[in-house]
Amino acid sequence: MLTTSRSLLGFAQNTLKQGCAVRRYASAAPTAAFAGQKGSNGKYTVTLIPGDGIGPEISQSIKDIYTAANVPIQWEEVSVTPVLKGGKTVIPDTAIQSVKRNTVALKGPLATPIGKGHVSLNLTLRRTFNLFANVRPCVSIKGFKTPYDDVNTVLIRENTEGEYSGIEHEVIDGVVQSIKLITWDASERVARYAFHYAQSSGRKRVTAVHKANIMKMSDGMFLSACREVSKEFPDVAYDEDLLDRVCLQIVTNPRPFSDRVMVMPNLYGDILSDMCAGLIGGLGLTPSGNIGRDASIFEAVHGSAPDIAGKGLANPTALLLSSLMMLRHMNLYEHADRIEKAALSTIAEGKTITGDLGGEATTKEYTSTIIAKLGKA
Repeated sequence: MLTTSRSLLGFAQNTLKQGCAVRRYASAAPTAAFAGQKGSNGKYTVTLIPGDGIGPEISQSIKDIYTAANVPIQWEEVSVTPVLKGGKTVIPDTAIQSVKRNTVALKGPLATPIGKGHVSLNLTLRRTFNLFANVRPCVSIKGFKTPYDDVNTVLIRENTEGEYSGIEHEVIDGVVQSIKLITWDASERVARYAFHYAQSSGRKRVTAVHKANIMKMSDGMFLSACREVSKEFPDVAYDEDLLDRVCLQIVTNPRPFSDRVMVMPNLYGDILSDMCAGLIGGLGLTPSGNIGRDASIFEAVHGSAPDIAGKGLANPTALLLSSLMMLRHMNLYEHADRIEKAALSTIAEGKTITGDLGGEATTKEYTSTIIAKLGKA
């Protein structure tokens, strides 16, 4: 058991050393620069990871909509199904090379075994490409009725460490220890990104969400990093709030959280972002982007829904809205705005929407309605 503990300590120390190396570019541009170049056909190449379950169906919807909208993109489709290499299960080299070459990717849902099997592929992708910030806008769709009509916030989640560092072991029979790893460098990096995001998007406040009242050292370090970075952005207001209090307040009245960015460690962001998605209609309407220095992956955050796969019932909205985040990341604003208008007006009308949104339309019918609106734009 002592050997196991020492190996875990070594893992943590090695992670800390890697974090120190990050400091050299922590103050550089916080987003991944889009490095793609148009090919001879006038199109950018983007990596497409269709995913599992309903993934291929909703990915096809996005491809059909993009074709109709004449978006200058060609897809390079790859699989991230793990392969055995050197005695370990890893993402295929072709997929890794594709994302690195194109610097942007769109990913459908991936199935993750619970309590057994390989490590989450979502987590593996984040680690492979050092996707340090998960960005989750939660904005009400006008015309689509939910208990709240005025949700307009952005959650930015540290994406590489915290409880998701994967450092855990069985101390003795029946006792498992899981280590929460927080480093200054990762905390500073995601805080800097949050302030840059707020500044560039016209949002007036950044709120750090934490539990430093209990985890005084780990969350305390995260807050210290946020405070230091906040000094460099005098035009953006900064405050801090406890996770449990934020959860209570935002489901009571989300309006005070409008026009602000909330930044937080990994686990809190995972929970709070899904809760906020519930305020606007669910994960089927929620876009997401994972931002790194050298690559970014935009994804639907809902599950792979194997129970409805192949039945034509899937809702492609989350993946579509995530792809629009990707287009804006690529500076293709005009195409993103046009598709967004067609998609959101389709949802607001409520005539041709999928079952999870309260309608009866199939995936193809919903997609066709959006395409028809594009033709009228």
